[in-house]
Amino acid sequence: MTSSQALARRAFLDARIRTIGFVYAFAVYAYIQPAGFRSTYPTLADRIAFAQSFAGNDAIRLFYGYPYDPVTIGGYSAWRVGGTLAIAAAVFGVLAAVRALRTEEESGRMELVLAAPVPRRTVFASAMAAIAVSVAILWAALFAGYVVGGLAVGGSAYLALATASIVPVFVGIGAVVSQLAPSRPIALELGTAAVAAFLLLRVIADTVSGAGWVRWTTPLGWAEELRPFTGPQPLLLLLPLAATALLIAVAARMSATRDVGTGVLPARDTAPPRLTLLSSPAAQALRAERGSLMVWAGSFAAFAVILGMIAPSISAAGITPTVRKEFAKLGAGSILTPTGYLAFVFIFFILAVTLFVCGQVGAARGEESEEQLETLLAQPVSRVQWLGGRLLLAAGAATALSLLAGLLCWVGVNSQGISLSLPRMLEAGANCLPTAALFLGIAALAYAIVPRASSGIAYGLVALSFVWYLVGALAGVPKWLVKATPFAHIGFVPSQPFRILAAVVMVAIGALAIAAALAIFRRRDLLGA
Repeated sequence: MTSSQALARRAFLDARIRTIGFVYAFAVYAYIQPAGFRSTYPTLADRIAFAQSFAGNDAIRLFYGYPYDPVTIGGYSAWRVGGTLAIAAAVFGVLAAVRALRTEEESGRMELVLAAPVPRRTVFASAMAAIAVSVAILWAALFAGYVVGGLAVGGSAYLALATASIVPVFVGIGAVVSQLAPSRPIALELGTAAVAAFLLLRVIADTVSGAGWVRWTTPLGWAEELRPFTGPQPLLLLLPLAATALLIAVAARMSATRDVGTGVLPARDTAPPRLTLLSSPAAQALRAERGSLMVWAGSFAAFAVILGMIAPSISAAGITPTVRKEFAKLGAGSILTPTGYLAFVFIFFILAVTLFVCGQVGAARGEESEEQLETLLAQPVSRVQWLGGRLLLAAGAATALSLLAGLLCWVGVNSQGISLSLPRMLEAGANCLPTAALFLGIAALAYAIVPRASSGIAYGLVALSFVWYLVGALAGVPKWLVKATPFAHIGFVPSQPFRILAAVVMVAIGALAIAAALAIFRRRDLLGA
């Protein structure tokens, strides 16, 4: 095996967890959309009603892009899958490039490789080859999902290619910012900003009258113009191919001419020290997590406004009686009114806030595994003070995110001329907190007892509880079994009353679990990775 092959193999294996995660998500989503559309809207009349009710809505185009032919299964899949996964593909490309280039360099591993000696161009080419293999696997996952979902083989291959064609372009962008930035965080910030900018251009093209030409300025728009199942234009694949070649060539040139450990942009190594948010462990945790918190807040804000804008467009014409019966099994009642629809979709905000608090406990475990906690505890800081501050930050941020979702859903609904009570929407936001408090306590207790497995336990219990709630209710499982999950005890606010007793019980259990976690954490040894 040559050095380039060994390096490519190592780079691919280092990224295998991220690749597997994206592959699984892409394959499942590619299967669910055509299969679900076929079963939910079995007749042409149902599909025409869907297209008239949903596909023409500008707010929905913010999510999925422009629908060229949402009446056919292929056209619907190209719209729903292509529009959503195109964004995920862009994110994957940036993450893959930054991980293979800037992260390797920042960790010091690249210096060891170059001391072998191995030419810089070989290291760069090996990283790109490893990412190319990952892109091919993503394409195969999409193709398999479409075919199993019942789409034609040829059309499935082309639709998968249209979505996967975005990845190399953003790999090129990620490679360029990895050379520009002096550190991994800055490279990720620049790459994320590029994704956001190109997404904004696509949104403008898809929602603003007369702005369709803007679609040609963004790789996300190129994927739309490939038009799988709706008048394919395969020659347009030359656009992402040319853009990728240009970006990779520029990145390779910069990589060969700069020093290892530096970026084209100047570092701020000599800047004055910034002591903001270093007054306490909780403040330090806020400083460390502020980037992540801003991303969560931005995501909640965007989705809340969009869902609020969509809610008034829900009508009986777009939702078949069969689908309405399935929603009724969940206890959501009617979703044909803005209030009923928002009450239903807030179950997913509840899930998101619950996952958020589990992630915050995982971040605390990260400080311990990276041996940062040992340095902090060498100062006059107690273990209880540190972990308590972390959990307080998680609870406070979860509260802010929940209320933000309620507030901006209200803004979205009222922007469409529908009058909805602000206090009730804030109550819907607060309805996210009892389950989050419960699982925050469970995650903290797992961290205190079995720190290495704590993230898997926390996320696993959340996923199992939520899936059991959905599957159990829809499958007609006896109610007493469905109620074994805390998600079954949540009221669908604002269309239903807030369930005070259930909320008090969940918060109390979470508080007891946190108290136990703090007591156990005081006495156990710190564990590295």
